Amino acid sequence: MFLKTITLLLAAASLSLQLPIQKRALSAGPVITSNFPDPAFLQLDGTYYAFSTTAGGLNIPMATSPDFSSWTVTGTDALPTLPSWGTGPTWAPDVSQLDDGTFVMYFAAVSTSDTSKHCVGTATSNTVTGPYTPSDTPFACPLDQGGAIDAAGFRDSDGTRYVVYKIDANSLGGGGICGNGDESHDTPLTLQQVGADGVTPVGSATTILSRGPADGPLIEAPSLVKAADGTYVLFFSSNCYNGPDYDVSYATAPSVTGPYTKSGAALLVSGDDGGMLNSPGGASVGIGGTQLVFHSDSVASNAAVRQMWTAGITISGTTVAIS
Repeated sequence: MFLKTITLLLAAASLSLQLPIQKRALSAGPVITSNFPDPAFLQLDGTYYAFSTTAGGLNIPMATSPDFSSWTVTGTDALPTLPSWGTGPTWAPDVSQLDDGTFVMYFAAVSTSDTSKHCVGTATSNTVTGPYTPSDTPFACPLDQGGAIDAAGFRDSDGTRYVVYKIDANSLGGGGICGNGDESHDTPLTLQQVGADGVTPVGSATTILSRGPADGPLIEAPSLVKAADGTYVLFFSSNCYNGPDYDVSYATAPSVTGPYTKSGAALLVSGDDGGMLNSPGGASVGIGGTQLVFHSDSVASNAAVRQMWTAGITISGTTVAIS
C-alpha cells in the first residue's frame, strides 16, 4: 500500500451568506492512495482513526494518523466477523464513542434473506481499533423499501444521540447507473434517535432530506454535525458514485429534525482542486465541524480505486466552505 504525506493549504476565509462557495486547493493529493472508499474518522487522545468500506480483503480496513495529514493503513480488520444476518462486502462504516467510553460501529452488509439489498448493522468494542463484535439483529433493514445503507452516528449538544442513514430505494430498480434512472423512487435520508448505547431506537425514524431532480438517481452518505452557532449541517452525496456527477453537497437546518435546506451549489465536484478530484463523495465530517474526509476516484469515472482525501472546512451560518 502506498502512503503519501500531504500538507493542507489553509486560506483564511469568512464567507457571508450571500457569497457563493469559493473553491480552494485542498492539498497536494490524496492522503491514502490505495483503495479506501467511503471513509469515516474520529479523533481520540491525539490520534485520528479512519475506517472504510471493504477493501484489500478486509471487511472494514483501518488507518491512523497523528496529525490528519500523514496516514498509515494498519492492515488489520476492525470487523473480522460478520453478523448472522449479513454477508460482505460491507459498506460505509462509521464509529462513535459512547459516553461510557466504549465504541459503536455502524455499517451496511448484504442481507442474507435478499442479497440484492443491504441492511444497516451495529457492532461494539471496548477499544477504538476493535475488533468490533456485531449484533445479530440489524439496526435498520426495510427490505420492502430497498434496504438501508450509509449510517452515521451523531451526538447533539444536549447529549441526545441519533443515527442518520439512507433508505436504499435505488436498489429497487429503474434503469441507468446506480438504478432509479427513471427517478421513480425517493432515496430519503432518515434520522433515528437512539439511546445512550447508540443502538436502541427511541421513537420512530424521521425523513429529513429527500432526493430532488437535480440530485439524479439518489442522495446518500449522510454525515451530520452541529455548528458553533447551533446550525445543523447535513453533508451528503448526490448522483451515482461511479459517474462524473458524484459530489459532496450539504443542507442546513435550525433543528436536528429539519427542515433542511439544500445549498445552491455542491461543496466538492469533479474537477476541483486543479482538476485532481474525480467523483468526490462519501464524506464524513468531524465532531467539531472543521475537518472532512472523503474519497475521490484515482482515475476519472473509475471507482475501482477510491482514495481518501482530507479537507479543512469552515461553517458560517448556512454556508460551508473549504478552508
